[in-house]
Amino acid sequence: MQRGLAIFALLIAPAAASPALAQGSAQGEAEAIVLRPLSFFKVNDLDFGDIIPSATAGTVTIEPDGSRSRTGGVTLAGNGGEPARFAGLGSFNRQVNISLGSNAIWITGPGVRMRVRNFEIGSTPTAILSTTPTRFRITSPLGNYNFPVGGTLEVGANQAPGDYSGTFTITLNYL
Repeated sequence: MQRGLAIFALLIAPAAASPALAQGSAQGEAEAIVLRPLSFFKVNDLDFGDIIPSATAGTVTIEPDGSRSRTGGVTLAGNGGEPARFAGLGSFNRQVNISLGSNAIWITGPGVRMRVRNFEIGSTPTAILSTTPTRFRITSPLGNYNFPVGGTLEVGANQAPGDYSGTFTITLNYL
């Protein structure tokens, strides 16, 4: 028995004392891309133009391309309105998430408040703007970009004349 232990000890001793002959090394790199801070500003507000209500409710829609249409008892008059327009500066070829603070807003004035909904960003093709982000890419080598935003105004029956306004919020973030 002792002889078996001695032989076993002799057999494993070289393995336990052997230095490791195989060594390896690898290098990794650290990198970062520094982006220009994303900035933007309002160029003009969303303006539904001059409208004349009737005893029948209706809607007025301003498309991102500036075209205006109506439904129901609303008559389009005078000032044709225009989409909101935003412009800004970012990093070339970067994707940006654009989202709306709320899918609909209320505008207030001298009469019953009116709802603005179906915000739409001018892109190809146009895309509904909502609280769920939509993406666009900054395609200008200088990093500048702009986009129009349209929407639909719900006009009540016999809506009181006057100026109505409200605020909507757009948020942009790099992907």
